[in-house]
Amino acid sequence: MSPDGPQDDELYGGSGQTRTRLPESPGAARRPGRSPSRSLVTVVGVVVLLIAAIAFANRGGDASGGSGSESAGKPAAAPTAPSGTKPVASGFGHDEQGAQSAAANYAVQLGSADMFDKAKRDGIVDDVYTPSAADARRGDLDKVYSSEGFLTGIGLNKDGSAPKGSTFVSRTIPVGTKMTAYKGDTATVSIWYSSLFGLAGEGTQNPVSESWYTNSYKLRWVDGDWKVEDFSQKDGPVPVGRDQRASTADDMAKAVEEYGGFSYAR
Repeated sequence: MSPDGPQDDELYGGSGQTRTRLPESPGAARRPGRSPSRSLVTVVGVVVLLIAAIAFANRGGDASGGSGSESAGKPAAAPTAPSGTKPVASGFGHDEQGAQSAAANYAVQLGSADMFDKAKRDGIVDDVYTPSAADARRGDLDKVYSSEGFLTGIGLNKDGSAPKGSTFVSRTIPVGTKMTAYKGDTATVSIWYSSLFGLAGEGTQNPVSESWYTNSYKLRWVDGDWKVEDFSQKDGPVPVGRDQRASTADDMAKAVEEYGGFSYAR
């Protein structure tokens, strides 16, 4: 299925029958009464789920951080660690807490802007998935992230870079985790999180917005670490939004540049 198909197209992934709608094609007619931000909200789920959904449906200059608004010579935002030391991204404990930490960290990696960079994406896939799952997903993942229809549908240039004067934002913010099954070398962890996705810049048609999801990760202990075999996703729970004024595009871009995204979660 093409990632630039109509908004009603659906992919199903994993044993949980994950459903996600792909971004609306440029020029496609909208359904009456649907919020203008609906396509952007659904895109966030697509980015996080593409690794599993496409492969499972067929079973049997960085694009990530490009910004024309960064000042010359200004250091880019760096991943943040609470202690100042390298964040934990592997080597999780062989217990329930280790499984929950792995799931939270993997959600952060899979939802990051680094997924739009080929070399970084390959590294994430190897870090997150079991070897067999990584091999099964890599080709389909590359096809999606090199698709002009997908990239332009979320407001990026055809080469995956952010338009001049804008900053691409894709971040997952875990709120909490829950162990739903655990037995020796297998575990299932649910993670509730919010996601920021879009472009910060004047005149953008896809401004940075927030959405909420819960993912369920099936993990397996492989070669001394937890790795993902499968996962499913559902919307929410979604909290009631406060009556706060949205920040300007300049303020949003400045925040993204100054506040490094967390490469650890728990």
